[in-house]
Amino acid sequence: MKLTLNIDDITDDFFSDTRLLGIIAVTKNYRFCWQLNSFLGYNFRLNRDIEVHLRKKERNYFFPVYQHNVNNTFLNHYIYHNSFDGEYLLPEFKHIDFLWLMKGDAVCDDDCNNLIRSVKTIPGVQLVTELTNEKIKNKGHLIF
Repeated sequence: MKLTLNIDDITDDFFSDTRLLGIIAVTKNYRFCWQLNSFLGYNFRLNRDIEVHLRKKERNYFFPVYQHNVNNTFLNHYIYHNSFDGEYLLPEFKHIDFLWLMKGDAVCDDDCNNLIRSVKTIPGVQLVTELTNEKIKNKGHLIF
């Protein structure tokens, strides 16, 4: 008997009740997370256990993931750096520097819009936009 893994089902399950923001900010990932922590009161920390590893063109690429857990909820926030050594986690969004994934609890439109407005106030942030699941071709790259 041969079992096959259905990646589409795994991807759909992972992305149920998620929101994803794309952020353009010309700064280092650790500095961006420091700014989120300092200016907006988050507690993003590098989580090496969920770092995304891709192998392309016989090379390894590592995309750091920063995590913030919201107390007394199931909601977690993840910041992915979209580029590493000339490769992109989501190549369809090469202009995006950071991806902000909200997962674990539903985030209403008002909360998402307030977050977008808040992030736009950070020095160096040029754009914050919500990325809809339909626009993302390489969703599997975000799964940890």
